[in-house]
Amino acid sequence: MEGIVVRRVIPSDNSCLFNAVGYVMEHDKNKAAYLRQVIAATVQSDATKYSEAFLEKPNEEYCAWILNPEKWGGAIELSILADYYSREIAAYDIQTGRCDVYGQEAGYDERVMLIYDGLHYDALAMSPFDGAPEEFDQTVFTVQTDRTIGPIGELAVNLVKEQQRKRRFTDTTNFTLRCGVCQIGVIGQKEAMEHARATGHVNFQEYR
Repeated sequence: MEGIVVRRVIPSDNSCLFNAVGYVMEHDKNKAAYLRQVIAATVQSDATKYSEAFLEKPNEEYCAWILNPEKWGGAIELSILADYYSREIAAYDIQTGRCDVYGQEAGYDERVMLIYDGLHYDALAMSPFDGAPEEFDQTVFTVQTDRTIGPIGELAVNLVKEQQRKRRFTDTTNFTLRCGVCQIGVIGQKEAMEHARATGHVNFQEYR
């Protein structure tokens, strides 16, 4: 195995999760609108599985919500996309070092990798050398009998640890944000969500 695991930056436009998945699955960073439709159709087709208790909002309301390009994706969306592509999606959290593998219980034989900094998802890829063009990236890896991807997984863990050491993450419980609409300052994800709920404002910038 020759090469290194690299972090491929996805634009910060509220659709980073979907475009990161598009990149690792299809080498396409512009899949957000399509993948949002895939998720809405999947959820709509099975109201029993995707109940209000599961989605934390009524099925129909969720479907409209996920089609809005301003809304962020998370665990529910990753689990649906893992099944859609029939591949595991490993999401590494920089702050905690934790890795959640979506689609694992289905026994898929391939895996892709994402990295999460508390607010934003980027793609992880295997590159032949540092600085190599993205067209040389390998993003789909074979899952071995021990349910790992072998040395590539270890390289990914090392990259996550390095990003953690450089504090390349946002501590979403304590970070400070300013509302881009009314300029009010809030602390942490909880306050930001409460402000968004109260005002409908969803445009926040981090500031120190």
